[in-house]
This record gives sequence, structure tokens and C-alpha cells, in this order.
Amino acid sequence: MAKRDGFNLYENKSNLKWIVLVISLVIGGGSIFYTNFLVEKLKDRERATIRIYAKTLEYTLSENVTIQQDINFLSEEIIYQNTSIPMIIMDSLGVIYGSKNIELDSTWTQARKNNKLRSMVASMKREYAPIRIAPIDQSTGKPYLVQYLYYKNSDLLTQLTYYPYVQLSVIAIFGFIAYMAFNYSRVAEQNRVWVGMAKETAHQLGTPISSLMAWIEILKADAGVTDKTILTELDKDVHKLGLITERFSNIGSVPKLSNEDIMQEVERVVAYLRPRISRKVEMKVRGMHEHIYAQINVALFEWVIENVCKNAVDAMGGEGKLEINVLEGSDWRVFVDISDTGKGINPSRIKQVFNPGFTTKQRGWGLGLALAKRIIENYHNGKIYVKSTTLDKGTTFRIVLNRLPESQVLS
Repeated sequence: MAKRDGFNLYENKSNLKWIVLVISLVIGGGSIFYTNFLVEKLKDRERATIRIYAKTLEYTLSENVTIQQDINFLSEEIIYQNTSIPMIIMDSLGVIYGSKNIELDSTWTQARKNNKLRSMVASMKREYAPIRIAPIDQSTGKPYLVQYLYYKNSDLLTQLTYYPYVQLSVIAIFGFIAYMAFNYSRVAEQNRVWVGMAKETAHQLGTPISSLMAWIEILKADAGVTDKTILTELDKDVHKLGLITERFSNIGSVPKLSNEDIMQEVERVVAYLRPRISRKVEMKVRGMHEHIYAQINVALFEWVIENVCKNAVDAMGGEGKLEINVLEGSDWRVFVDISDTGKGINPSRIKQVFNPGFTTKQRGWGLGLALAKRIIENYHNGKIYVKSTTLDKGTTFRIVLNRLPESQVLS
């Protein structure tokens, strides 16, 4: 098989693991660094809170405190210490008395600033209930002013709120990418095994088949051989072996697709199978039209039909009806439905029937349908799936192929 240019994921699987490891370390290290950064910020805030508390306690225990000292303490030690929590002070009538830690465009008019602050008050209400501020008039013992302090989480607290979700999302995305990469690597490894096995099989079959063909020609020329029908059948079988070798050779390479008559190709496979399966199996081929064309590789397509039909015969135990319907779709598709009257497939196992190694027979490798799926989906850009199945009644497999528009066929 020719070496393909570009990045080969299978051959660079070990490098891919190192890349995944490095990215994991970067994500983990970044998460730890940012978490420590937030922790240090919180430590600083707590230290500031403790300092304010200490100064407040110190002030309450002090004597001979003047009114001016009161104002200076409140402004310098308590009010101005808040540099992170956005807040707005407003009365019950909607009059704005002030705000802090809220960025407003300096070019705005005062009216526009107040409108912006009022709109923010509405969102702040949804986060936290406002704090009532009601200073008492010492002469009357009643509040002489009632205001409300509206506030919301600081930027730091908001970051802490959303950070775990962001972190989990990054990890989830990375995990998904890593899973897809390793899954693709696994598929590439399986493909390499498929290709290697197919190429080696074709290579091993090539020499004895050539030898058999030569011996048949010698026997045909021998006048002593009177029963030529035996040679004819031998010739057919050797031709079949040659076709099998060609099929294996096509695995792993890019097969050439051509516009072929599906009805004709299906009839050819059925004609080959009829004398080689039980006479108790009734085989029928039906078509929407006499000629239905699709883009196929003849050798590989015939292999798929043969594999599916043989599985159907096995499912029927060598007795029943096998029907192949060829239909044209309205979206440049051709459908080949292969139905049998066998024992059906358990619904819980439908997704496994195309897995390599899956088989219900005592003997067999379980590679027939796996190869069929690879040939149809990878080489023909089509689909093959279980259209319907009923236990003890039968199963229908559908093969979807592409057909050319009439304008391209005529050209």
C-alpha cells in the first residue's frame, strides 16, 4: 500500500498521547494558578475586613470622640474601604443619593446617569434584598431619613461563582476531543489490520490461482479428457477465486466507481449463488425498473450482496424465501433491500451485527457484515443498516447507494 502524505494518526499515536498529556498539564496548572490567585484575593479582603472590624471596635471603646472625628472615621475607615462591591443608595421615592464601584461614562448627563443607576437597581433587587438605612433623630427618637442600599456581587465573587462551570466545561471539551482523537486512532488501527490482512490474503492467493488457471488450460488441451463439463466448472471456481483476490486487493486502496446497472449486477450474484445454496431457498429479484444505475465498484458491490445473501441463507437454516428489491429514491439514491424469512435479530443486538467478530454461527469469524459496512460506507459513501427485523419472521437489510443525475450520465 502506498504511503500517504500528511499526518498519520496511527503512526503518531505515541506523539498524540504526549500532546494530550501536555495539554492536560497546562489545563491543570492554569486551573491551580487561577484558583490560588482568587484565594489570595479573598485573603486580602478578609484581612481588610478584620482591620475594619478592629478599628470599629477601637473606636467604640474610645472616649472624647468629636462629630468631625465621627465623620472622618466613617468616611476614611469604613465607607472608602469598599472598593469592590457595587452599591447604590436610593430612597423610597426613587431619588438617587449616591453610588460606589459602578463605572459610568463621565460624558453622560446626570439624568442619564440616574436612569442607568435605576435600571441597575432593578437587577440588584433580584439578587439581594436592599438594606434599610434609617438614622435616628436623638430629639424625637424616630428616623429622620429612610434610605435603601442596593448592592450586588463583586466581580471577584462573580468570577468565583462561574469559574467552576467554566473549568468543568473546558475539561469536558478537552475530554471529548481526547476521546474523539483516541477513538479515531483506534479506528485507524483497525483499518490498518483490515488492510494488512486483505493485502496478505490477496498476495497468498495469487500464486496458486495462477497455477490452477495454467493447469486448467493444459487439461482443456488434453485430448484424453473427455468430460469437459468438469473443466468448465473448475474454470468458474478459479474465476471466482480470482475475483475474490481482486476484492481483497481493493481493500485499503481507493476503488474506482463507475455507473453500473444494479439490476444486472444483483442478478449475476444471484445466478452464481443459486446452484451453491440449498434448493429449498427461493430467491427472487425485483426492481422498480428494468435498469437501475448507481455508482459502484462492481467487484466490491458483488461481494457485499453475496455476504448479505449468505448470512440470510444461514439465518433461514437453508429453507425459506430470500427477496432482493431494487428501488430508486427521489434524492439521487438507490435502495437495495435484502429480505429473508429467517429467525430475525434480537432488537438488543441490532447495533452489534456490523461489529467485527459478531456471529451467531458456531463456525465463522463474524467479518462478513463488518466488511460489507466498510465497503458500502467507506468506499461507496453509502449506508447499510437493518431496516426491519422480527423474531422468527425475518430481517430486511437496506443498502443505500448514490446515483448520478441524468444530465451527468448523458454527458
